[in-house]
Amino acid sequence: MVDSAPGRPTADDGHPAARRAARAPTGTTGPGGHMTREPGRRGVLAATAAAGLGLLTACAGKADGDAAPPGAATPGSLHKPAKKRPQLPRGGRQLFPRYRLAGFCGLPGFAALGRLGTGDLDERAREIEKLAHTYVGDREPLPVLELLATVANAEAGPDGTYRSRTDADTVRRFHAAARKHRALLLLNIQPGRASALGEVKALREWLVHPDVGIALDPEWEMGPGEKPGDTYGSTDGRELTEIARYLSGLVREHDLPEKPFIFHQVASSVVRDQRAFRPQPGVAAVKCADGIGSPGLKRETWNHLVRNMPRGMHTGFKLFYEEDPKGSRLMTHQEVLALRPQPEYVMYE
Repeated sequence: MVDSAPGRPTADDGHPAARRAARAPTGTTGPGGHMTREPGRRGVLAATAAAGLGLLTACAGKADGDAAPPGAATPGSLHKPAKKRPQLPRGGRQLFPRYRLAGFCGLPGFAALGRLGTGDLDERAREIEKLAHTYVGDREPLPVLELLATVANAEAGPDGTYRSRTDADTVRRFHAAARKHRALLLLNIQPGRASALGEVKALREWLVHPDVGIALDPEWEMGPGEKPGDTYGSTDGRELTEIARYLSGLVREHDLPEKPFIFHQVASSVVRDQRAFRPQPGVAAVKCADGIGSPGLKRETWNHLVRNMPRGMHTGFKLFYEEDPKGSRLMTHQEVLALRPQPEYVMYE
C-alpha cells in the first residue's frame, strides 16, 4: 500500500491562529484501497499551534478508664468493610464485551479539529450520550470525550519537538465533564518529534483515574528530519506494547479498572510491524480505522486494516461529520454496526 503524502496548511477562516486549510475532494483511493486524508485536513493541527495560540499548553474513642460492656467488640475486633475497588464510569471493571464506546474528539475553540471543541461542553456531552445509545446493539453505551492533549505543530518550538501540550486547566475541565456525565475521557496524543511514551507519562496525574485513557495518533509521530504536515508519521507494534505496558503498570499500582488504549490508523504504513504488539493485563487496546471517504471506500479501508489483526486487539471506527459527506454521504449507524468485526469504539470528528 502506498500512502499519499499530506500537504501544507493554507489559509481559510478569518482568525489567523485557527484557519482551516483548503480542502481537496474527499473519497480518493490510493493503491491498496485505503482512504486518503485530504491535504487540508492534515494541515489544520499544525496551523493552529504554529500561529502561536498558546495551546491549552477523628473519631474520638473511650477514655482510658471506661470499661467496655460485657460482650462488646473491642476496637481491634471490629471488622472494617472492604474498600470498594475503582469502577468504570457506568460500573464494572472490564470494558469489553460489556460496553460499546462512542464519542466526539476535538480541542476547545477549534471547530476544524472536531465537534467536541465547539459550543457548550455539557451540550456536547448530552449529544454524545444520544450518539452512544444509537450504537448499543447488544451492548451497553459508554460515552467518550476524546480531547487532544498533545498537538502536533508545524514549527519546532523551543524544545524542537514540534508539539504543544494542552494546559492542565482544560484537561481538568474536560475530566470534570466526563465525571458529570459518567463518560470516559480519552487524552489524544500527536507526538510530533517527542517520544510518544514520554507524552503518555506526562499525563500520569490524569491516567491514575479510573475514567481516563489514552488515544495515540501515530500519523503525527515524526522521525528525525520529518515535520508534521509534510508526511505521515508512524509507530510500530513494539512501541504500542511499551505504552500498553506502562498503562498496565498504572492499572496494577492503583487497582484500576480496564484502561482503554486507542490508536488511530489512516493507512497501513502508519503502524508498522503490527504483529509485534503484545497485549498487556488491564489494558484494552483498540485499533481505530481512520480516514475520509464514501461508505464504500471506508468499508474497503476497514476490511484492509482489520485483516490479520494481532491477538487481543479490539476494533474502532472513525467518521467525519463534514468531510465524509463531500461528494458522497455520512455512513449510518446501521452501516457501521454491519462492519465485521463489529467496531467496539465509534468516534466522530
